[in-house]
Amino acid sequence: MKLVLAAALGAVIGSACVAQAETTLILGEAGPNRGARAQSMNWFAEKAGELSGGDLKFDIQWGGALFKAGAALSGVADGVADLGTVISVYFPQEMVAYGIADLPLKNDDAWVGMKATNELMQGNASIRQNLADMNLVYIGTFTTSAVHIGCKDKAIRSIGDISGLKVRGVGAYGDTFKDVGANLVPMSVYDAYQGLDSGLLDCSQGYSYATAALKQHEVITSYTLLNWGQVGALGILMNKDMFDSLSPENQQALLSAGDGIADELGRLITADNAKAIETMKAAGVEVIELPEADRAQLIEGGQKYVDAWVERASAVGLDGAALLNEYKGLIAKYEAERDEKGYPWMR
Repeated sequence: MKLVLAAALGAVIGSACVAQAETTLILGEAGPNRGARAQSMNWFAEKAGELSGGDLKFDIQWGGALFKAGAALSGVADGVADLGTVISVYFPQEMVAYGIADLPLKNDDAWVGMKATNELMQGNASIRQNLADMNLVYIGTFTTSAVHIGCKDKAIRSIGDISGLKVRGVGAYGDTFKDVGANLVPMSVYDAYQGLDSGLLDCSQGYSYATAALKQHEVITSYTLLNWGQVGALGILMNKDMFDSLSPENQQALLSAGDGIADELGRLITADNAKAIETMKAAGVEVIELPEADRAQLIEGGQKYVDAWVERASAVGLDGAALLNEYKGLIAKYEAERDEKGYPWMR
């Protein structure tokens, strides 16, 4: 009888230890549970759980249930959620380091941009300390992919075609268009269909998959591939107190899964963008490739916004010039890897 009781007690203690080993992390996400980014978020949660041997589980709160996008930074830092998706443009001062991924550099490949951003944000000691001072740890990144432009009854075949156009712009990409003569019209991407249809807009900058998803191919007549840069400063940050409380193995599981987002979202978004281009062509939209010389002019024109970022980074104690050089080197590194080996999902 004593042996039976001892065995039973041992089983109960063993079960308790297993239960205690499991950690459920609350993750706040402002967006809905659909689309490529949501699929990648779910992949991240599953992968981190797998790499942790089942120790890590996730309670993802979608649609801003815990906090809206504009409150994400404090929501994570203060522990409202253990992790959360943070969009850099909402926090230009605090997230200045992360804002490097939004700069109008020659950086139009989604996978390359995400891999470069991950290595910089996870590996640079000064960035890690900058985030730690805010009780944050960087986990992994997403991207909206390359910025292109759709127009109604107009066509951008060269830089000279931009002057005088009414354009909905995206960050520094829109500002650079303004510098070469575009008239910027403040409007959300969700209102661009109506803006194009009504004539309030001639053109709208955006992303191929979003252009098709929002059915803008129904109103645009041309779509110019700028082959320029992307908006990539949105990703998962974690509360540092919670991160530090985890075992080194589980910390590494989170970081490895965070880095893997680049492969999963890269695969999804590359396919979605290619499908979107075919949808536009099928709808009769003329797809134009901006000449290399004109792209070089856009990159040169955007340099002042890159310089301004370097100054902002330096103002918060970071070496902006050094970070920029490191980031450009990482972009080149992953471009070379892509050219030599292909994308991970194609190997």
